[in-house]
Amino acid sequence: AALLLLSSSAAQAQEGEPVVIDSVVAQVNGDVVMLSTVKREVKDAVDAFKQQGAPEQKALEEVTRRQPELIASLINELLLVQKGKELNMTEDVETEVNREMLRVMTAQGFKAISEMEEAMRREGIDPTTIRSTLRTQFMKNAVFSREVDAKIYFGVSQAELKKYYDSNRDKFRKPEVVTLSEIYLSLAGKPEAEVRARAQQLLTQLRGGADFGTIAAASSERLDPGGNRIAMQNKGVVGTFPLPDLKTEFVNAMKNVPVGGVTDLIRSDEGFQILRVDARTPASDPKAFDENQVREAITVERRDKERAEYLKNLRKEAYIKLAPEFQATVGPLLTTGAPATGATSSTTNKAEADGSKKP
Repeated sequence: AALLLLSSSAAQAQEGEPVVIDSVVAQVNGDVVMLSTVKREVKDAVDAFKQQGAPEQKALEEVTRRQPELIASLINELLLVQKGKELNMTEDVETEVNREMLRVMTAQGFKAISEMEEAMRREGIDPTTIRSTLRTQFMKNAVFSREVDAKIYFGVSQAELKKYYDSNRDKFRKPEVVTLSEIYLSLAGKPEAEVRARAQQLLTQLRGGADFGTIAAASSERLDPGGNRIAMQNKGVVGTFPLPDLKTEFVNAMKNVPVGGVTDLIRSDEGFQILRVDARTPASDPKAFDENQVREAITVERRDKERAEYLKNLRKEAYIKLAPEFQATVGPLLTTGAPATGATSSTTNKAEADGSKKP
């Protein structure tokens, strides 16, 4: 865990001290989480916040605050990848990665993977990194699916299924579905009173009969990843969603809004929104008991807790050693919440008591 990567033997600081280019944040069995990986994840998270309209300094502060959670997540991720390899999932996952790359190639109109990858490089995107990211994500999903979700799904008895269905009939109603358009005004770098006044002015125009699509194209500030205003292309159309999938504040705002109507102003941390209800499909009762549907509902309800327990057990069985500067902040996140003690959290106790497990 004391590994230092230097630019060369001649890379020196003042008075001959070595310049640290990278260092180990955590050792996880035979693998490591490097500081460079953490920095890359931090940058990606900051960029994501900025794309949502957050000022750079605020985005950096928020991501820095969450850095211990990010490191803990990378450790969990590494454990899942290791488990997937142990379960011989590598070949199946690679097939999924190739299938996804082919899907993107076709959707983007390329004739060959090599042609698409060359275009990616011209845009500053590394195809190897994209493949690695996909590989990790698919491996995590595969492990959770086999080791957790499938065991919940197939482990429920017929009696439990019937009891759950009878007690939760509302869950099996087909939910109301709405199609929405939006106008979004960002607060980034602007006084709130000014943005609110502008949003209220637009709302007044809409309720006075102005065309929503025209107003959205001219005023909505939602950006795509390339920094272009989305509404200039789609006139504010967002899409179609089951009502339960939407945030509570949106559901409440739309409660008494008829088709074609617009909501009051909706305030979020990032800005103000006005939603138009383009269409509604009412909720409906299920036609009959559907065993697979009930199994799926039980799985969705239980899987977060069961996945967390599965990760907890993986950590207990693993050798995890944090660099000293991360022990106090990351260590507790790797346990059940107890304060970190000693060199690492209790996740390393089993390994450190067993010399044969040390790398």
